[in-house]
Amino acid sequence: MTQHEERPSNEDRIEIARFEDLADIVSIYNSTVAGRQVTADLEPVSVESRIGWFEAHPPDRHPLWVLRRDGRVAGWLSFSAYHSRAAYDATAELSVYLAEWARGSGFGGMLIRHAVAAAPPLGIKTLVGLVFGHNEPSLRLLGKHGFERWGMLPRVAELDGIERDLVILGLRVC
Repeated sequence: MTQHEERPSNEDRIEIARFEDLADIVSIYNSTVAGRQVTADLEPVSVESRIGWFEAHPPDRHPLWVLRRDGRVAGWLSFSAYHSRAAYDATAELSVYLAEWARGSGFGGMLIRHAVAAAPPLGIKTLVGLVFGHNEPSLRLLGKHGFERWGMLPRVAELDGIERDLVILGLRVC
């Protein structure tokens, strides 16, 4: 951490997201769209368009959590189905997003550690992250927490006329 970064405090807590959190979750997500580094969406999404996505994250299988600092949503973490076929049920795709004011604060690591601990009780044995090859901060963060590069899909996304690679990272949690 740099001298300007904060460490997670006792006021920080991770909890299952409530529907009332959806506007904050969408706002955090949308804050990453313009940077063309984190998401493949090219335009911001609406809260209404994310209701089905929110409902597809039941706490007993593919939870969606929020990280709160002093009651304010600092970030979120989700497990999503890696694939629709049953043989992949023990694998989940991991997503971590932080509010602009919370980036570089240690919260990303806090959320990843939470994910790794929460996965086995949910029957999840493998976590997979799909990260653009040019997203060095996310690649470093996941690598720091034991994720390894398992593959790469070259030039599968086009962002503002630039073809981008997708790196597949994985971690066996049990």
